Amino acid sequence: MSGRPEGRIYQWSDLTQSQTIRAEVCVIGSGCGGATVAKKLAEAGRDVVILERGGYYPESAFDQSEIGMNAKLSADRSMRASADGGTLLLSGHNVGGASVHYWADSYRTPQDRLALWADRYGVQGHDLAALMPAWDELTATLNVHPATDEYHNRMNQLLREGAHKLGWEGHPVPQARKHCVKSGHCMQGCVYRAKQSQLVTHIPQAVALGARVYADVEAHELLREQGKVRRLVARVVHRPSNRVSDIELTIDAKVFVVAAGGYYSAPFLMKQGLGRQLPMLGRSFGMNPTAMVHGLYDEDIVLWRNIPAAFGVEQFRLARHDEAGRYVEGGYLLMANQIQPGLLGSMMPLMGATLGEWMGQMKRVGGTIAWIDDPADELGELKLAKDGTPKVEYPYGPKTQAILRDTIRKQAQIQFAVGARRLLVAGADALLLESEADLAKIDALPIRAGGLYMAAPHPSGGCIMGRSAKDSVTDSTHRVHGFDNLFVADSSVFPTPVSVDPSFTIMAFSYVAARHIDEHLD
Repeated sequence: MSGRPEGRIYQWSDLTQSQTIRAEVCVIGSGCGGATVAKKLAEAGRDVVILERGGYYPESAFDQSEIGMNAKLSADRSMRASADGGTLLLSGHNVGGASVHYWADSYRTPQDRLALWADRYGVQGHDLAALMPAWDELTATLNVHPATDEYHNRMNQLLREGAHKLGWEGHPVPQARKHCVKSGHCMQGCVYRAKQSQLVTHIPQAVALGARVYADVEAHELLREQGKVRRLVARVVHRPSNRVSDIELTIDAKVFVVAAGGYYSAPFLMKQGLGRQLPMLGRSFGMNPTAMVHGLYDEDIVLWRNIPAAFGVEQFRLARHDEAGRYVEGGYLLMANQIQPGLLGSMMPLMGATLGEWMGQMKRVGGTIAWIDDPADELGELKLAKDGTPKVEYPYGPKTQAILRDTIRKQAQIQFAVGARRLLVAGADALLLESEADLAKIDALPIRAGGLYMAAPHPSGGCIMGRSAKDSVTDSTHRVHGFDNLFVADSSVFPTPVSVDPSFTIMAFSYVAARHIDEHLD
C-alpha cells in the first residue's frame, strides 16, 4: 500500500488530543501474538496499527531492579490473583508483552497436542505442515537453539544429573537468545538485548516496515454494525498515574485483531456484550499453575545467575492413567527454578530464626518448579469482576490436585538424588522434608487457596478455536464467529493448554492468522 504513514512508536506524552487514526489493520496487544501478526501483515505490505495498554520501555530504561522492573513489565505488579486468592496471575504490561520478562523457552507444539486439537475440537490448518515453515523462520529470527553446557547454571546441572540418575528423559531447553551474558536478570527484562523478545525482534521489524505502535492506549469499545466492526474507540492512559484519561483515539480500520493475551482477550470481548452470541466465551481456560520446592545444599547454587531453564525433564509431560482410567503420574514439565533474592525471600513460608537460617545461606538454596498441563476436563473460566477487570475462576479439581502433588513428589525425589540436605515446599503449611522417608507427607498436603505458593504465567483458552459458535469462539481462520472482520491471535484460541511453554505456539499460530487476514483484505 503506497503512501502509508511512517512507522513509529507513540507514547502517552505524544498523545495530547483526541484524534482518528486510519489503518488497514488494528491489532490490540503487542506480545507474542500481536507483535507477530503485526510484523507478518506489515511484511505483506499492510498498513498496521498496534495498541498496547502498557508502556514502552526500551532496554535503556531497564535497571535490573526486581521491584522497579516488576512495576514496568508486569500487569498489576504481579499482584493480581485468581478469584480464590490462591494463584498469582502473571502477564505482561508493556510493549512486547510477557515476552520481555519471560524465560525465552521456545518449544514447538508437540504433535500429540496438535492432533488432539484437530480430532477433538475440529481445529483445521494448524498441523505440522502448516506450522513448520513458521517455526523455521522464527527459529532464524529469534536465534532459537538448545541451551549449551555453558548456560547450565549449577541448578540446571544438578537437574540434568538427577534426571540421568533416575532414568528420567530430559533435554536442553530450546532458547530464544543471542550473545547471552548470563546475568540472570531475564525476568527484569534483558538490558543486553540478548533475549530475543518481541521488543527487540518483531516490534522493531514491524515499525521498520511502517507499522505504528501506540503505547499507553487502552482499547475500550468496538463499534459494530451487522456483523462488522467499523471502528474501535480507545483511550490514552496517563502513565505516571496509571489512570485512563479522557483523550480518545478512534481507530478506523478494515480488520481488527484481538491479541491482548490469555487473561485479557476474552474479557475484552465480554465487555463488548458478546457473551450471549458466543456461549463459549471465557470457557476452557487453563493457566499452567506451578508448584515449587526449595532445597538447601552443601554447595553454592546461586539460583539467580545464568539463564533460568537450560534443561527440562520431559519424562512426565503427558499424564499416565491405569487401565481403569485412574491417574498414576505425570502431566507436567519439570524445570530448575530461577528466583531473584527478594522474590526468593517472599516465597519462603517461614518466619523468624528459621527464615533467617535459610536466607542466611541464600547462595546455597536451590530449587525446582513444574508447569502442569491442566486437565482438559477440569479447566477454569474467565469472567468479569464487578469493576470490569478479568476474574479467574479455577476449580483445582481432584485430578489437578493429584498432578500438583505428583510434581512436588518428583521435585523432591530429584533434589534428594543430587544431594539436597533439606527441602521446603513453597506453601502455607511450610512442609519440611528431611529425607526421602518424608515423601509420604506429600500425600496429605492440602491443595487449597493459598495452600501452595503458586503463580500462573501461561494462560490459554477463553476464545477457543473450533467448529461453530456452539463449541468455540473463533473458527480455524482465527475469525470470531458471526463477524466478518474480527480476529483473535494469541493463546486464548488454544482449546487446551499446550503442555509446553506456549510462546512458540502463539507465534506460529499468528503466522496462520496473518495469512488469513491478508487473504481477507485482498
